[in-house]
Parts: sequence; structure tokens; C-alpha cells
Amino acid sequence: MRTVQCRKHGKELPGLDAPPMPGPLGEDIYNNVSARAWEEWQTLQTMLINEHHLSLRDADSRKYLLDQMNRFLRNEETETPSGYVKPED
Repeated sequence: MRTVQCRKHGKELPGLDAPPMPGPLGEDIYNNVSARAWEEWQTLQTMLINEHHLSLRDADSRKYLLDQMNRFLRNEETETPSGYVKPED
């Protein structure tokens, strides 16, 4: 099993099986983000898309999600849906 030093969680965890997107950003995520952190981001991304009624065809929506993803994976503050309560570890 491939592991990475996860930027989000600050410890060695199982990594992704492949880069989640093409290009340098996908390679960076593949090398520095755990599968667990990526799954957590996917969950938050889905909530943000639903909460804000985003369309992935819209360039501003994609830019917003990219910004939120980068913030999330760097442990910076991100938007959360209203009423969202983070589950305990």
C-alpha cells in the first residue's frame, strides 16, 4: 500500500491510487494528500455544490471550488454549509 505524508492531517497515511486530476495540481495532490483527506474534500465539495447551487459548467463556480479545495487541503478556513457540524474523529 502506497503512503504519503498527508498535508491535511500531518501524518503518514494511505495515498491515492492515481492523481485525481491531470497536470501539476493533480500530481501535487497525489504526492501530498492522503486518500482519507481527498475523500473528506469530496464530501465537503458535494455539500458546497448543493448549498450554493453551483454548476460545474460555470467558470466562477469552478474557480470557487478550486479555491475552497486548496484552502481545505492546506488546513485553512473554508466555507461550510449553514448548520454543518463537523463529525468527531
